[in-house]
Amino acid sequence: MDWYETVFELIDMRSFSNLWFWIALAAVWSQASHRVIGVPFDMVGRAARLGGRAERDLETIVAIHVTRLLYIVHVSGLWLVAIGSMALTGLGLLAFVYGIESAQAVFLIAFPLTLVALLGLRTARRISSEEPSGDELRRRLSRHRQTVQGIGIVSIFVTAMWGMYRNLDVGPLGG
Repeated sequence: MDWYETVFELIDMRSFSNLWFWIALAAVWSQASHRVIGVPFDMVGRAARLGGRAERDLETIVAIHVTRLLYIVHVSGLWLVAIGSMALTGLGLLAFVYGIESAQAVFLIAFPLTLVALLGLRTARRISSEEPSGDELRRRLSRHRQTVQGIGIVSIFVTAMWGMYRNLDVGPLGG
């Protein structure tokens, strides 16, 4: 066995049987549920507890992130949709038509995150049009976070089921 084979045997390059994939999956969903339309969720809790300055800070940072997100969508939204659709379609084809396991792993992370991004855009548009403040703003952000967490739970479950299926179907050593 040469050095190259030894390294790749030591570091399992298959996605679903690799511990690093599962750590990355958990980190991605942890980060996605912590940042609500770009705003750290701990600011929502701090604003509810302390009020006053913390509440104004939350409203300010939400306004900044909403304005930034809507500007990006206004300027390059069509290109983002086109490139994102092309990338997801390519990943989906590589993953489920050609059976490439790493593409399956990336698709099972990227597709639900696309749903989260669209949900964030919807929430930003609602916040921009209704301009909620105080308790209503915190409720809106909390509802958004709960929905993101729900998408994350379903995504992790589907990914785990698919990963177990792949590991049982292919076998732990790739075949």
